[in-house]
Amino acid sequence: MNTKQDTKIDLGGPLSSSVIKTTIDTWQSSGDKDQYFDQTISHRKIIRRWNQLSRLQRSLVYAFFIILATLLIILYTAKSAASNVNKPKRKAELDPLKNSSLVNEPAVDLEQVKKIVYDTEINERPVFTGPGNARQFAVVESFKHAWRGYKEHAWGHDNLKPVSGMSFDWFSLGLTIVDSLDTAYIMGLNEEFEEGKEWIKNELIFTKNKDVNFFEVTIRVLGALLTNFHFTDDIMFLNKAKDLGERLMAAFSSPSGIPYSDVNLGSRTAHAPEWSHYSTTAEVTTVQLEFRELSRATNNPMFEEAASSVSEKIHQLPKKHGLVPIFINPNTGHFLPHATITLGARGDSYYEYLLKQWLQTGKRINYLLDDYVTAIEGVREYLAKRSSPNKRLFIGELSSGSESFNPKMDHLTCFLPGTLALGHANGLPDWHMTMAEELLYTCYLTYAAHPTFLAPEITHFNMVSTTDDMYTKTADAHSLLRPEFVESLWYMYQITGNTTYQDWGWQIYQGFEKYAKVPNGYTSLANVKSEKPIPRDMMESFFLSETLKYLYLLFSDDRFVIDLNKYVINSEAHPLPIHKN
Repeated sequence: MNTKQDTKIDLGGPLSSSVIKTTIDTWQSSGDKDQYFDQTISHRKIIRRWNQLSRLQRSLVYAFFIILATLLIILYTAKSAASNVNKPKRKAELDPLKNSSLVNEPAVDLEQVKKIVYDTEINERPVFTGPGNARQFAVVESFKHAWRGYKEHAWGHDNLKPVSGMSFDWFSLGLTIVDSLDTAYIMGLNEEFEEGKEWIKNELIFTKNKDVNFFEVTIRVLGALLTNFHFTDDIMFLNKAKDLGERLMAAFSSPSGIPYSDVNLGSRTAHAPEWSHYSTTAEVTTVQLEFRELSRATNNPMFEEAASSVSEKIHQLPKKHGLVPIFINPNTGHFLPHATITLGARGDSYYEYLLKQWLQTGKRINYLLDDYVTAIEGVREYLAKRSSPNKRLFIGELSSGSESFNPKMDHLTCFLPGTLALGHANGLPDWHMTMAEELLYTCYLTYAAHPTFLAPEITHFNMVSTTDDMYTKTADAHSLLRPEFVESLWYMYQITGNTTYQDWGWQIYQGFEKYAKVPNGYTSLANVKSEKPIPRDMMESFFLSETLKYLYLLFSDDRFVIDLNKYVINSEAHPLPIHKN
């Protein structure tokens, strides 16, 4: 039998003579005719077997392939979305005059932003490999210098007075040890970490009959314990955090549920401060990240419920386009009428924690995003102004009583560029990043304007001037070595990848080294306008916990050492994991 003549090629339909001829020619020119013939027979068998299947069996096969294709599409989409989060939105524009107006941009479409949800629940412990370049090594040496001075002269006390070589106690909770321990861990300082951990294990107790500030202890001590538990998986840290959290719950015992400012940890009682019936708005709204994480870690919802209810109650209160007065009455649950409105002291972290709570809960609590976006639009409308003559963007205040505009900006307000950039990286509109870039440059100028290259506590701005845009009053010229500006530099560096922010941070670090470093540590300064500033003899715990930590992270070649897609950073620079809900 002639195989060439008798073999039929069934392709399911009539073919033109040219197609048939091409097919036969291809077959004849093949180096292996028998293989081609076998493949043809195999195809016919497959088709025959398919035709023998019942309609139900064919339907099941179709369903299987549809489900498989759907799963592959979902997996590909999820991977693409996760990779896009890591990509910088755009290069930072450093020219503060490039965008002369921030008031004509359209409002954000919140419904679109709310649809951007990423399931970023993580369980793995982070790995830190220590310093990787000369700048990071320098910051590590600074931390070791400060730690040695504290260990020698103030071990177990809250703060070191590095000039006199004495200790200072605020709450008698070893603040410097607890607050800065995760910095040592991130830097790879195992010896310092282990000796600090041993002190916490054996010496840190919360039974003293002593009042503490609810907010400060929450962000510095509770936040630090939770971060160290997450980093190390050492249950000792969680047990300490649980004991402290249960004692701090007394703050929520007010008639309104708005926390009292002062808590006696030993007696588990709370009360308003002696000087006022009011609590500070920022303080009562800057504990939610920590209490929520405590609930997740202990599987006890009471902590999260108490703290979240505060945010819900403040959400219901009337505001000035999202802007809040800086005092609130824990008895009535209402703001102090006509109190100052500011993004500086007593107001700042209310706005920060709106965004960060939304991120912490997997972007699923929408009223937090609503309140944040409304507030930032209020900042743009009422507080963001430009100085004269160079039109520097700054954030002023609405004064107590009259609510008239006051062109002064606390250094604390320099947290805002980082928060704005974080919001923009999570879907908020471009003008948030524009404002972040311009405001960050203004903050930089508050350092560059002084011979120490350090910023004062408060800067005042000229609205009508032909010479200087800003000036510093002598009473406001002190520096506590605060972290807010370098914090924003790190956010901007991670989100944009722009190394200019590293260079700015290095200039500031050199100012610390030249003017604040003393034999026993680092001291706050009385006047940054002086070429020989007088030391104030205090090393705050946040200098090690925040300022040096942010500088170390800022100088890293790997800008995702602590990935903002996986962590929210509390107001004291303690990273806490992001949850799915």
